[in-house]
Amino acid sequence: MNNARIFQTIQREWGSFDRYLWHWTKGETICETGKVSSELSDSVSRDLKRRGMKFVGTVIIYSYLQAVGSINSHEETCFCRQVKS
Repeated sequence: MNNARIFQTIQREWGSFDRYLWHWTKGETICETGKVSSELSDSVSRDLKRRGMKFVGTVIIYSYLQAVGSINSHEETCFCRQVKS
């Protein structure tokens, strides 16, 4: 329940949770492979924890950022690696 309230607060603050997430990358998809965390996931995790969210460690956030498309971690030879312009 706590995380949901904080999520809603972020939505009100940024207009959407999507806008909040994409501001971290300035709207660009990050392409990298072989990682389970990064400076980006560290920063987002730290901010969400500062706001009071629980269970938002850097590895969980990295996986989430991959799932929503902020991080593209497909190998260069993978057809999924192509970034839409």
